[in-house]
Amino acid sequence: MLELNKQKYKDFDWVLMGVSAAIFIAGLSFLFSAMASQNMDFVIRQAVWFLIGALLFIVLININYRKIISLGYALYFLTVILLLVVFFFGSKRLGAQRWLEIGNFNLQPSEFAKLFITLALIQYLTGHKEGKGVRHIVSAFFIMFLPFLLILAQPDLGTALMLVPVFFALLYIWGARLKHLLFMIGGGILLSPLAWFLLKDYQKERLMVFMNPNIDPLGAGYTVIQSRIAIGSGGVFGKGWLSGTQNQLNFLTERHTDFIFSVAGEEWGFIGGIILIALYFILVKRAFDIARKTDDPCGVLAACGMAVIIGIQAVVNISMTMGFMPVVGLPLPLVSYGGSSLLVTMIALGMLESIAIHR
Repeated sequence: MLELNKQKYKDFDWVLMGVSAAIFIAGLSFLFSAMASQNMDFVIRQAVWFLIGALLFIVLININYRKIISLGYALYFLTVILLLVVFFFGSKRLGAQRWLEIGNFNLQPSEFAKLFITLALIQYLTGHKEGKGVRHIVSAFFIMFLPFLLILAQPDLGTALMLVPVFFALLYIWGARLKHLLFMIGGGILLSPLAWFLLKDYQKERLMVFMNPNIDPLGAGYTVIQSRIAIGSGGVFGKGWLSGTQNQLNFLTERHTDFIFSVAGEEWGFIGGIILIALYFILVKRAFDIARKTDDPCGVLAACGMAVIIGIQAVVNISMTMGFMPVVGLPLPLVSYGGSSLLVTMIALGMLESIAIHR
C-alpha cells in the first residue's frame, strides 16, 4: 500500500509546496508585525483560514483535476448568483459592497469569481478544440463579461480587471488566432477613455494620484506616499522585524491587506523584498513547468490559468505599493490578510498539484 501511495504522488511538486509555505510563513510574520500594536485576532484568523485552505488542498490533490474542471459551468452559475446576492444582502465598507457576512466571517464572492470563471472558460474552450474561430471567442468573452460587470458594479475594479489577462492568456494558449486577440485588445484600448465616465469618484482620484500622489497628500495620495516612504526607508537590509517606524507608528493604512508589502520593504529592506519577489517568481515558474510537462490540453489551460491568477496579482500588488501602478485593491497572494483570498490561492495550488499528479 505504501508503495502504491509513493507511486501515486511521485510527481507531486515539492518545490511548489515549499515555496508556497515559505511565502505564507513570511506573510504571517508581516501580518503579526502590522497588527502588533492593534488586534492580534487578524493573525489567528489568518492561521485558521490557512488550516481550512490546507484541508481543501489535501482534498483537491486527491481528485483528478478533470473532474474539478467538469464542474466549471456549475461553479460559474454559483458565482453569478453569489454576486447578485451581494447587491441585496452584502455588507458595505468604504463605499464598496463586496462581502457576505456568515457568522463571524466575511465571504468575498468576487475573490472566488476569479477562480470559478477561469474554470468555466477552461471547460468551454476544451469542449471546442476544433473550431477556434470568432464565434467561440465571442462566446468565451460573454462568459467572462457578465461577472466582470457584476464585480465592477460593487465596485471592485481591481478584481474585475484581473479577469481580462486571464481571459486573453487562456485564449492564446487555447490557440486563438493572434490577429483576433490583437483586434480585441486594440478595440479595448480605443474604448478605454470612455471607461473614465463609468468610474466612481474615488477610483478617478486613485488614477489621478497614480500620476501625481502629491496632488492630494493628505487624502487619496496619503497611502501611496507613506508606502513609498516605508519601502524606501528600509534601505538595503531593512530596519528589522517589529522595528519599522512607518508601520509601528500607524502611518501606513491598510498595511495588513493591500499594502502589506510596504511592511516587508521597511522591515526586510531591498534584500528581503527581492527574496519575496524571487519566491513568487519560482512559484509561478513551477506552475508553468507543470503546464509544460502536461500533454492534456485541459491540464495545460488549467495550470496556466492558475499561474496567471497568482502571478498577475503579485505583480499588481507589489507595483501599486511602490507607486508603479494605480491602487486597485488586489491582495498579495498568501501574504495579505483575507480568508477569501487565501482560500482561493490554496485551491489554485491544489489544482496545480492535482495536474502534476494526475497528468
